[in-house]
Amino acid sequence: MLYLFIRYAGHQRKNHKNHQRGFTLIEMLITVAIISIIAGIGYPSYMRYVESSLRTDGKAGLLQAASELERCYSRQYTYTDCTITPTSPDGNYTISADSGSVNDGGFLITATASRSDGCASDITLNALGERLPEACW
Repeated sequence: MLYLFIRYAGHQRKNHKNHQRGFTLIEMLITVAIISIIAGIGYPSYMRYVESSLRTDGKAGLLQAASELERCYSRQYTYTDCTITPTSPDGNYTISADSGSVNDGGFLITATASRSDGCASDITLNALGERLPEACW
């Protein structure tokens, strides 16, 4: 009887196939290729989103400065002695106002980015509500 048990146990070991565990090299390469394609498509979209959110901060800073200038003008009837908040709400832009060189008696507010925001130049807003460059607004 012991002989049959040993023979039966040995028989199971011989027919028992070793199952593979893990991934093959081809499967890993396909996975890496798919992830690379997704990242290649997603990264530029993400960067455009980040640049757009930075510009939103600059726009908010310009509109806040315009509001401050208008409040000051309603009290003093001039823009020259007015002060504005020098940075945008999140601090990504430096805000400056110029009231002396504008011929229409208004102001020109400029937002200068502290890092790249996707615009070729600074964002500006004047007393007439004109916003330049249009592509960045």
